[in-house]
Amino acid sequence: MAKPIYFDYAAATPVAPTVLQAMQPYFDELFYNPSALYLPAQGVARDLLAARSRVAHWLGARPAEIIFTAGATEANNLAIHGVMQAHPEANIVVSAIEHESVLAVAEQYNCRLAPVTDQGIIDLDRIAKLIDDNTVLVSVMYANNEIGTIQPIREISALVTKVRQARRVTGNKQPLYLHTDAAQAANYLDLHAARLGVDLMSINGGKIYGPKQSGALYVKGGVILEPLLRGGGQERGLRSGTENVAACIGLATALDEAQSSRHDETKRLQELQDDLCKKLQEVVPELAINGSRKQRLPNNVHVTIPGKDNERLLILLEERGILAAAGSACSASNEEPSHVLRAIGLSDDDAQASLRFTLGRPTTAADVVALTQAVKEVCTQ
Repeated sequence: MAKPIYFDYAAATPVAPTVLQAMQPYFDELFYNPSALYLPAQGVARDLLAARSRVAHWLGARPAEIIFTAGATEANNLAIHGVMQAHPEANIVVSAIEHESVLAVAEQYNCRLAPVTDQGIIDLDRIAKLIDDNTVLVSVMYANNEIGTIQPIREISALVTKVRQARRVTGNKQPLYLHTDAAQAANYLDLHAARLGVDLMSINGGKIYGPKQSGALYVKGGVILEPLLRGGGQERGLRSGTENVAACIGLATALDEAQSSRHDETKRLQELQDDLCKKLQEVVPELAINGSRKQRLPNNVHVTIPGKDNERLLILLEERGILAAAGSACSASNEEPSHVLRAIGLSDDDAQASLRFTLGRPTTAADVVALTQAVKEVCTQ
């Protein structure tokens, strides 16, 4: 049986060989606890610091501002719970198309949802009206995991800065932080925290050809968080527990490769993306592409095929050797239509007729042709 062609890189990426090689020693000969005092363990501690420094480099941060986590879900939880538990009387503003690991946490507090346009881009005027004198945190994802739209984080940061300035004038001492979930962005976009103007940023190794359950939260100096996990005081007391050194090394190696190659890979994937969009609309004229075509990740093609059932289409595509998705893998078992597609105005019927194709490093022009032919076949049955 031929190997299936994978079009779900937004859900998971394979671990790159160089990443696996970098991690390997920390499973056996360098297994030591980095908190131990003997020399071999202190060598591992130095390696852990070097990995932290490499992550910090790409975020334009200090190593002490990088908190290693078990993926972006934990990083998002730490960012939101951490701020909101430190300011329990305050409110939080999040975009309506956030990942569930942001929405489910934010909804435990005084939460306000900021709408997006029908192109899946945050409405700046409306988010501005949701921020009041008691808002302590704004959380807007850098790039959406379902439809791939890239949010104007710098413009949102400028808005947050204006609010801070106005508070200083009126004597309002309530802090205001900006968090972004950059799990889908790290392969293709600039992560420099100061250029973006963010105070907190989540990244995920499992989306950038690193190991699953690896990630980090950037926490700008001066931001006060309550920890989720208490114990031995690792990770500046914000994430106690013996560090998963192999995963941290893997994350740093994967981020090095992703950020070093992002310009070339973005250009390559944009050409494949354009070709795929063109071919799909040729073979299925009624097919609609969801989300902004301009402000979009280069690997994402999200479509609606009116009158079709996406679960049936996915089964038929897999029979033809194509692995794709209907939306976020984290909510694939949920029968409710996607909250992201509802937020951009799709009906429930159209949401359940939608598919997500995401490309990755191994994707070729031949793969695009095979996908197009398979979609044509399953849509004419």
